[in-house]
Amino acid sequence: MNYRFTWDQAKFLITKFVPSLLVHSKAADRSFVLDHYDRGNDFFEAFLGDSMVYTSARFGSVDESLEAAQERKIRDVGEKLQLEAGDRLLDIGCGWGTLVANLADQFGVDATGVTLSKNQTEFASERIRARRLQDRARVLTLDYRDIPGPAYDKISCLEMAEHVGVKNFQKFLRQVSGLLDEDGLFFLQIVGLRRPPELGLVRNDRGGYWDASDFTWAMFMSRYIFPGADASLPLSFVAAQFEKAGFEIRSVENINVHYGMTIHRWYRNWIRNREKVIEAYGERWYRLWHVFLAWSVFTGVEGRGDCLQIVAHKSRRAFDRFRFVGSRKRPAAA
Repeated sequence: MNYRFTWDQAKFLITKFVPSLLVHSKAADRSFVLDHYDRGNDFFEAFLGDSMVYTSARFGSVDESLEAAQERKIRDVGEKLQLEAGDRLLDIGCGWGTLVANLADQFGVDATGVTLSKNQTEFASERIRARRLQDRARVLTLDYRDIPGPAYDKISCLEMAEHVGVKNFQKFLRQVSGLLDEDGLFFLQIVGLRRPPELGLVRNDRGGYWDASDFTWAMFMSRYIFPGADASLPLSFVAAQFEKAGFEIRSVENINVHYGMTIHRWYRNWIRNREKVIEAYGERWYRLWHVFLAWSVFTGVEGRGDCLQIVAHKSRRAFDRFRFVGSRKRPAAA
């Protein structure tokens, strides 16, 4: 397939994409989120399934169900954070609250999730009440810049940091540091690009150094799917920002194979629910998400990006680093 840079793309780049990089104010970010996430819960359920988790799952086998793989991923987050009963957990960008509810239930923590979407807050709160977890789990409609203290023992953030913007990425990490207990742990799951060779040039299969398909993909995503989500960054950038913010990285795992499989399951769900989506939202929205999911599958298969799970803590001499020796704890009920 041939890709070429068009005048329409140039216009979008100059008038929309670049300005969004430079702003990323609270009002702008709220507008981006409401445009995407408040479309309707049934729209997202059509591809996410009953779990309503909009982040990469973790599959135990190629035949495992999406729901089981999402439960596996959430449990893995709890283990990597070394959650213990009574811990105060904050989940930034909690979506529909599945991780908040599951970790409160499985590990006995006091869990708070924050999202900018009122639809997500209402949906999550209903599910939390249905599971009778409201005494130790809650979801609030808040910008991450407005989260109050006191400090949390553990903080998680799954595939939300891409939305804070390159310009605000360091501020975001410092905000997390300010909310984290001195001996606390931070878990970040972020979808990022591969680091290109020198000078930022990528050699393609035809011997050139610029693949227009990647650029076209970025423009499509920013225009139609995730406006303002410009912080999909290579590991080298993310690691440097962690250190600059005063964190010490304890572990990094690339789960991009699971990310690709997750999106493939979403794509299959979307195809299966075609008629329902078109009836409720029209042909245009169905086709846009069809392109998004199908293209994402190929991106994952071709290994064009990473899905990184990073565990970090504050870089303090007094921090107990021996706690990580044989430390993959499981909840008492396991």
